[in-house]
Amino acid sequence: MVDSVHAGAAVADIKLLAAADSARWDAFVATAPQATFYHRAGWAEVIRRAFGHRTYFLYAERDGVIEGILPLARIRSFLFGDSLSSLPFCVCGGVVAANPEAAAALENRAIALARELQVDHLEFRNLVPRHPDWPRKDQLYVNFRKVLDPDPEKNMLAIPRKQRAMVRKGIEAGLLGEIDQDISRFYPAYSESVRNLGTPVFSKKYFEILREVFGADCEVLTITHNGRLIASVLSFYFRDQVLPYYGGGTAAAREVKGNDFMYWELMRRATERGVRIFDYGRSKRDTGSYSFKKNWGFEPEPLHYEYVLVKAAAVPDVNPLNPKYERFVRLWKRLPLGVAQLLGPHLVKYLG
Repeated sequence: MVDSVHAGAAVADIKLLAAADSARWDAFVATAPQATFYHRAGWAEVIRRAFGHRTYFLYAERDGVIEGILPLARIRSFLFGDSLSSLPFCVCGGVVAANPEAAAALENRAIALARELQVDHLEFRNLVPRHPDWPRKDQLYVNFRKVLDPDPEKNMLAIPRKQRAMVRKGIEAGLLGEIDQDISRFYPAYSESVRNLGTPVFSKKYFEILREVFGADCEVLTITHNGRLIASVLSFYFRDQVLPYYGGGTAAAREVKGNDFMYWELMRRATERGVRIFDYGRSKRDTGSYSFKKNWGFEPEPLHYEYVLVKAAAVPDVNPLNPKYERFVRLWKRLPLGVAQLLGPHLVKYLG
């Protein structure tokens, strides 16, 4: 698929990413100031292999040089509708471009594609607003980021007093952090925690693919106490940032402050690696994870999700806080863990 749009005397081609162009795409992502880990080309492979969804990773090229990118994926579900988003399963996405012409060309092509596919809506998950007049969802999700000091002790002292006490209790309990080479310990800790929140779990296959595709930039830190599994977190590394993305603790974590220690241990280790930004990730306002991150002294930054409505009459509201899903959440929390691990992947692949 190739489209051409005029910008002055030159012409920018809008192309669909092929495997052979992945390195060029990622080279653009590596240097573009607005780009994030979620713009990397590897997400196309992850989404296709893990969930079977169709991806449309568009890029604008002029004279053989990539000037902009827009990763998109389509999710079709009988229960949750038909969407084209940048980017499902990620905090953000949206256009990244070197100039306004390339950005406009990519957005226009995405809108045309959404209409060709006759989806319900097109979603752009932006870090900053681009079209304030478009239908939007910018009051639900926020992101938490903070600059780290090179001195771990200064980072410890920057944590508010009550939360710092929780971290110190984990240290005093003798918790141990280790980097794992697989997800064998991560998955039970993650899935138990997510089940307890009433949320469907991802499959083991998804996490294995993440590790395979992103390699050393996808790392698992596991916390134990006297050899017993306590908590585990899967994090992404991008430029000078660490992004703890999936994690959770077992029933034993609360007693020894396992989750508190885990994020401190990740922060400490990341500082030793020269990481400058700790990105705690997305949370819904007024939820437990939102409060937990604020307790660390992180301030919420609004995420700006903007929509083009194609067949839909309103912005979608598929999230656990929607009262229509309240009964489902209560029931899911009661499922045996093995059942949640079996059923969850068949649902969560459509939630994005």
